[in-house]
Amino acid sequence: MLHVPETGSTNADLRQLAEAGGEDGNWDGLWLRADRQTAGRGRQGREWSSPSGNFYGSTLVRLRPGDPMPATLALVAAVAIEDAVRSCIPDIGPRLCLKWPNDLLIDGAKLSGILLERTGDAVVIGMGINLASAPDLPDRATTALRDHGVDVAPATMQALLADAMTHWVAVWRGVGLSAVIERWEGRAHPQGTTLTARLPDGQALTGRFQGLAPDGALRLGLADGVTHVIHAGDIFLV
Repeated sequence: MLHVPETGSTNADLRQLAEAGGEDGNWDGLWLRADRQTAGRGRQGREWSSPSGNFYGSTLVRLRPGDPMPATLALVAAVAIEDAVRSCIPDIGPRLCLKWPNDLLIDGAKLSGILLERTGDAVVIGMGINLASAPDLPDRATTALRDHGVDVAPATMQALLADAMTHWVAVWRGVGLSAVIERWEGRAHPQGTTLTARLPDGQALTGRFQGLAPDGALRLGLADGVTHVIHAGDIFLV
């Protein structure tokens, strides 16, 4: 596990490392954590605020023949983050839950985010977790673990995440995506929860959460009885 005081983006650094290759050209399972990022990014090119005290890190998964779809590593990372955070605040119960595609919430407020980027057969998974402070976002509530009386050092979170990712990547590869989906659904908001989906084409749909499709897509039940399967979009609890 690597650590630097500051960098532009841990995802960008691991992408460059994967493209350059190493002594064995592998780097599978490598982690890089930074105390601060100067060019952190979220999904869809959004800026990711990166003040000191929070967790900013990336890991690399080298794809193998027979692996599930690479994009489903977002679900793997989500259940790993949920595992790691829950171990720090075990009595939180259902107040801590997952929201598709890759957010972890406490009391409906965003605690973490995930960014997947692929180069060749390497998938770099970036993770940001609000440990000490939460940024102000214009379209959603945010929170940090410290807001709930929990102080966790970034290095401690890195170790917890590394163990959880090792476990869930092995499940993803060895048991299959269905096992990851089962865990994800078990730690998400309840089925029947009302959601609004903002799709890439600008369309907005409101319906009820009906779990995940076998490929990890979101199933949204609309008022007319149609189930809309969503592969990309921003999801909001209503």
